[in-house]
Amino acid sequence: MKTDKKTILAEIRRYVIITFALLMMAFGWTGFLIPQHVLGGGVSGIATLIFYATGLSTGISVFVINGILVLISLKVLGPSFGIKTVYSIIMASVFFSILQHYITDPILAGKMAPLVDDKFLSALIGGALAGTAIGIAFTQGGSTGGTDIVAMMVCKYRNISQGKVILFLDIIIIACSYFVVESDKIQTIIYGFVVMGVCSYCIDLVLTGNKQSVQAFIFTTQPEKVAERIGTEMHRGVTLIKGTGWYTKREGDILMVVTHKRESQHILRIVKEEDPAAFMTMNTVMGAYGKGFEAIKK
Repeated sequence: MKTDKKTILAEIRRYVIITFALLMMAFGWTGFLIPQHVLGGGVSGIATLIFYATGLSTGISVFVINGILVLISLKVLGPSFGIKTVYSIIMASVFFSILQHYITDPILAGKMAPLVDDKFLSALIGGALAGTAIGIAFTQGGSTGGTDIVAMMVCKYRNISQGKVILFLDIIIIACSYFVVESDKIQTIIYGFVVMGVCSYCIDLVLTGNKQSVQAFIFTTQPEKVAERIGTEMHRGVTLIKGTGWYTKREGDILMVVTHKRESQHILRIVKEEDPAAFMTMNTVMGAYGKGFEAIKK
């Protein structure tokens, strides 16, 4: 019963974080990119092109385009999309519609002057917000759909990476702004590539930071107590290595632990509580694969 309650609370927490991320992404687009006529990639970029050409709300376009892509993917890929993807698509559409209704100028609220009226700065901020938001959603098992779905369908029949497919599609979407935007056509395309670069960098930054792992070596006179607490509280494996101190000439157990970087403070707290005189080193590892970490891929 406790496990079920804990699982439910963890799932609710994921949905709350995904919702916040989608709100951040919509704010980045409607507050900084769309009012400044700066285009990015993905379905949001297509929706923005439609908005510039017809005036149709980006929220409606995002929902319709993603809905069509999901229906096609169900035929091509099968029912491989979870409820989080459908939830993300619906919430993103809602946030785009609501925010665009209230934000008509770059961060213009009522009679307030815009906080940012520089086009380049808007491209940086909007791209950073969108990229960070997408990265956060990915870490919680969510997805914004869009070109990710197209990439998965293409990769099913062609030996090409999803990243290259998404990059190719984003370039085409941004290049199409040349035929929609009335003035500063080349400048708009350049700003679009800036948004694409910043967005991609922020996604990688969030995902890399979330997966980053550390390796700790713990020299302590209480190895059993420290190892037991790490295994019980953190559910991490501990390896005992026999070692001899050169100065003391005494044998002892050295504990080796590999864990996520965000959990390193927990290890430090356990070691300090069990043996304040312990000696410990901690290093960042290039990658950790296997149970409890990233899966080993072919």
